[in-house]
Amino acid sequence: MPILYHAADSKEYLVNLRRLFALRWAMLALMALTVLIAPGLLDLVLPQPAMLAILAVAAVLNALGHRHAGQQSATAHELFSQLLLDICTLSALLFFSGGATNPLVSLLLPPVAIAALGLPRHLVILVGSAAILAYSLLMLFYLPLPITDVSRATQLHLIGMWLTFTVSAILIGWIILRMSQLIRDRDAELAEAREQALRDERVTAMGTLAAGAAHELGTPLATMSLIVGELANDRQLPEAVREDLGLLRQQIAACKEIVGGLARRADAAQNDTPEQQACDRWLDRLRQKWHALRPQTTSKLIIDSAGPAPQIAIDPRLEQALLNLFNNAANACPQTLEITLSWDRQALSIAIRDRGPGFPPAVLALGGRQELPAHEGGSGVGLMLTATAIGQLGGRLELSNPDDGGARARIVLPIAENP
Repeated sequence: MPILYHAADSKEYLVNLRRLFALRWAMLALMALTVLIAPGLLDLVLPQPAMLAILAVAAVLNALGHRHAGQQSATAHELFSQLLLDICTLSALLFFSGGATNPLVSLLLPPVAIAALGLPRHLVILVGSAAILAYSLLMLFYLPLPITDVSRATQLHLIGMWLTFTVSAILIGWIILRMSQLIRDRDAELAEAREQALRDERVTAMGTLAAGAAHELGTPLATMSLIVGELANDRQLPEAVREDLGLLRQQIAACKEIVGGLARRADAAQNDTPEQQACDRWLDRLRQKWHALRPQTTSKLIIDSAGPAPQIAIDPRLEQALLNLFNNAANACPQTLEITLSWDRQALSIAIRDRGPGFPPAVLALGGRQELPAHEGGSGVGLMLTATAIGQLGGRLELSNPDDGGARARIVLPIAENP
């Protein structure tokens, strides 16, 4: 009998059913081979036509069930019914081969173990009760094996006990290994979920503080804009100072646009039908918008795929994540940044490459999963915010130091799931 994984929902029940149907073919073939060769090999008399007929019926039912398993989900009762079928099939074969005197009668236990791993408690009780009832009936009703030699009967019984012990040892070892692996996998998933919840809580708290800070920044920005405007109208100022005032005025306007756009970004993030745009045009527009805030830095956009660019949904979280990466790269090396865009049928990739000193080992080890200590020129949360936003979009952030120097941050997003 096959060992099934613990089922937690209908899809897992379906996976277990498909595995049961597939592995049952091997079991039926092995039983048929045993019925055919055992009489000649062990000098036994078995009712081969009846036993082969039982196996044929079980094969037909397995074929019908295997075809039905092509559906999209399954229930615990379907798995329960298949385990009862295994008990009935084995009980019928044992009826014609000695009943409870056959040492292979202990093979009624594996369906109970499988049920304990993959079914609710009440169904496990029913499967166990069915196995106990089958064993009890086989003690009363069976066709005895015609063996007149007592020593030979004892030898065959010992061989059967050895075979049952071997199968039981394999099943118990497999079950324990599977359960241990499931526990380890579940612990790892729970740890990752707790870590993700802590990151989300941290990001939510920072978002709340940022909204309050943005509201408070409105007044000083308006004051600075007023003062810069008055200074720019002073004709006595040197031309170089007037140019600097123009740049300062442009930066203040960009800050006001960022602050005023927070509400619009929040509404866009909650929009069920966000705007769609070709990824190359969208990325080039975002790059030019970033240059308005970092005019001293240059960049070039490299398209590394052929054919028309796929359409993506404009998501503020993705834009903010890329702006964070642009700023980090420019802070590391203000020379030309290389922004490479590529895609295929499944994924979209955006890589930002700079020629700076590269990522420190601590940054590569964390990969944006945790907040870094505050450092000169930054608070240490940019990569964490970026990684969190990309994870919420179903993608991943990859950090690396290429062999020829510099640093590379790469965002990979599934095109089909990209919001």
